[in-house]
Amino acid sequence: MSSSLVPKVIQDVGEVPLVLHSDVREPLANLSFLRRGLVLAELAMIAYNDEAEASRAAEAIGFSESQLFEHDGAQAYRFANDRDVVLACRGTEANEWNDLKADANASMAVVGALGKVHSGFNQEVDDLWPVLEGTLREDTRPVWFCGHSLGAAMATICAYRCKASAIVSNPQELHTYGSPRIGNKRYIRHAELSHYRWVHNNDVVTRVPPAWLGYRHGGDEVYLDRHGRIRKLKGVWRSRDRWRGFMAGLFKWKFDLLADHSIHLYAQHIATAVVQEDRKASAGRETRDEDDLVIRNKQDESEQND
Repeated sequence: MSSSLVPKVIQDVGEVPLVLHSDVREPLANLSFLRRGLVLAELAMIAYNDEAEASRAAEAIGFSESQLFEHDGAQAYRFANDRDVVLACRGTEANEWNDLKADANASMAVVGALGKVHSGFNQEVDDLWPVLEGTLREDTRPVWFCGHSLGAAMATICAYRCKASAIVSNPQELHTYGSPRIGNKRYIRHAELSHYRWVHNNDVVTRVPPAWLGYRHGGDEVYLDRHGRIRKLKGVWRSRDRWRGFMAGLFKWKFDLLADHSIHLYAQHIATAVVQEDRKASAGRETRDEDDLVIRNKQDESEQND
């Protein structure tokens, strides 16, 4: 990836412009944690678009192969280049009944001895998994998973299934943005994989389904505060930041709980963080590594802020 971020705008007539910063020229594993987070956020954002625009946008950031998988409303893209494969699951579309039905269904389904998972999210993956598994089995390149909203839940379940399967390329990393809780503690614990769960301030989707129904979050958390900065805030400091973000939104006639869920904002804030770290490095100042950015999951809901 180039050392500086030069935004590229991809836009079809009548569509929301895609502002992309990534330019991948080496294996994803060689990139810094923040740059990988940005690439996967942008691919999760691209996944909302139709096949032609998604292909054009993915190629603009370094992924020449694009393939859309779709079944009964469930959708995912396979983006690839000579070095890596990324499975990006598409999130909730307001005009897709299947998406809304999956989001609303808060009951759990038993997954063998692995625990319980949200039945609506699991059904979305069931619709796609046979063809996704077949495609991944045929590929030996490193595979990465990402998604936003419902797509984050689907990507998590897909990564867990990939880890438990005979697929040669075990998941390298899973990055989710604005993810809901997907299953109970037993289900979350069964898969040992590198999962980074990005949470933007008051994003309401990260707080559902409720913990009192037995749902838990998996993965290590990366928290974006009310200004979009990555900070390791917990407890009262997290609550204070959220309250201030909520009040600031009201003054702008913006409902923070929904506005903070935008994948465009996630990508924008991560891009800003990359630029800031690049400036520090150029000035010879100490930059932050993964441990400075990530809140490790203790597998205890009392220590999970969402």
